[in-house]
Amino acid sequence: MKPAVPIMKLTMALAVALALGGCALSGPPPAVDAQAPVQWQAPLPHGGTVDQLSSWWRSQGDPLLASLVEAAQAASPTVAAARSRLAQAREARVATGAALAPTVDATLTSTRASQQSAALPSNTTSQGYLQVSWELDIFGANRAARDAAQARYEGAQAGWHDARVSVAADTANTYYQFRACERLLDVARQDAASRADTARLTELSAQAGFEAPANLALARASAADAANREIAQRAQCEVDVKTLVALSAIPEPELRSRLAGGAAELSPARGIAIDSLPAQTLAQRPDVFNAEREVAAASFEVSGARAQRYPRLSIAGSIGRGQIHAAGDSVTAGTWTIGPVQMTLPVFDAGRRRASVEAAQERYEAAVTTYRGSVRQAVSEVEQALVNLQGTDLRAVQAQAALDGYRASFTAAEDLYRNGMGSLLQLEDARRTRLAAENAMIAVQRERSAAWIALYRAAGGGWNRDNPNTSVISTASNP
Repeated sequence: MKPAVPIMKLTMALAVALALGGCALSGPPPAVDAQAPVQWQAPLPHGGTVDQLSSWWRSQGDPLLASLVEAAQAASPTVAAARSRLAQAREARVATGAALAPTVDATLTSTRASQQSAALPSNTTSQGYLQVSWELDIFGANRAARDAAQARYEGAQAGWHDARVSVAADTANTYYQFRACERLLDVARQDAASRADTARLTELSAQAGFEAPANLALARASAADAANREIAQRAQCEVDVKTLVALSAIPEPELRSRLAGGAAELSPARGIAIDSLPAQTLAQRPDVFNAEREVAAASFEVSGARAQRYPRLSIAGSIGRGQIHAAGDSVTAGTWTIGPVQMTLPVFDAGRRRASVEAAQERYEAAVTTYRGSVRQAVSEVEQALVNLQGTDLRAVQAQAALDGYRASFTAAEDLYRNGMGSLLQLEDARRTRLAAENAMIAVQRERSAAWIALYRAAGGGWNRDNPNTSVISTASNP
C-alpha cells in the first residue's frame, strides 16, 4: 500500500515537531520557601542518645512494647489505607508515564468471501499487522502529567510512613498509659488496705469506749472511699487492655499473659537527639514532605493545563503481512502505512481550557499555603514536646521531694494515731496528701513518656527522604 501522506510532507511535519519539542511550557516554581524559623524557641533535650528513630522502640529494652507496635502497624486499617493509596499512586505514575510512549496493538483478521459469478471465485483473505500510534508531546502536557504523578507517588510513600508513625505513637501512648494505670492501681490498693486497717482499729477502740462514734463513721467512710477509688482504677486498667487488644489484634488472653510478665516502666528508657537546626528536623517529617511534593505536583498540573491550549500532533502507522487465497492460488504480500499525521488546533472551547489553567493555578496556591501551614504546625509540635519534656524533668524533681515529705508525714501521723497521741482527722489529712503526692508522681512520669512520644512523632519517626522506604520497626513490611 502507498503511504497515506507524501514522504516529504511527513518529514517536514516531524521536523517541525522536533523543533518545537523544546517549547514545553513551565508552571510556577515546584519548590517554594518553607519559611521555617532559623532556630528553635524551646530548649533541646539533654542526653539524647538515639540517632535512628526507626529503631527507637527496640532501643527501650522492652520487647513487649516493640512487638505491640509492630502488631498494631500490621493490623491497622489506617496503615492499610495508606498502603492502598501508595499502590494507587504507583499505578497512576505508570499510566501517565505510558502516555509518552507509542502504543502498539497487534491485529489478526480473516475474511471468507463467496461470489455468485463464476468469473469471481470464492476467496479467503488473511492479514496480520501491528498498529502503532504516538502523540508527540510537543508542549509537555503528558510530561507534566507524568511528573505530577511521580511527585504524588513520592508523597504517598511518605504518607505511608506517616501512618505507621501515628499508629506506633498511639500504641506506645496506650501501653505507657496502661503501665501508669497499674502503678495507680497499686497505690489505690495499698491506700484501700491502709484505710481498711485504720477502720478496723477505730472500730475496736470505739467498742472499748476510746473513740467517739463520729470517728468510727469517718474511718468507715474513708475506707469505703478508698475501696471505691480502687474499683474505678481497676476498671480503667481493664479499659486500657481492651484498647491495646483493639490496636494490636492480639487475642486478649495472650495479651494479658504478656502484659503480666512485662516490665512496668512508665516512660522510655532512652531519649531522642534533635538537630539544632529546625530545617534539618523538618526535612525528616513525612507529612511535611508530602505537602512539599503536592506543591510540585500542582506546579506540573499548571504546566499541563497550559499545554492543553496549544496544538497537539499525533502520528499513526501500521506494518503487516497479508494473504489472499482464491481458486487454489495464494498471493502473500507485506503491507505498511504511515499516517495519518494529525495536528489538532484549539479554536473555540467557550473558555474551558483557560478555566482549567486558572483552576490549576488556584490549586497550586492552596498547596503552597497548606505546605507552609504544615511546616508551622510541625515546628509547633516539636517545640511543644520540647517544652513539655523540660517541664516534666523539672516537675519530677519537685514531685519526688514532695512525695518523700508526705510519706514521712503520713508515717509519723500513723504512729501517733496508733499510740493514741494523734487524732483520726490528722491521720486522714496526712493520708490524703500522701495519696495525692503518689498519684502526682505517677502522673508526671506518664506525662514525660507522652512528651517523648510526641517528640518522636514530631521528629518524623525515623523517616528519611533519601530512603523513603525506611520502616518504623523493620524493613520486612515495606511496600
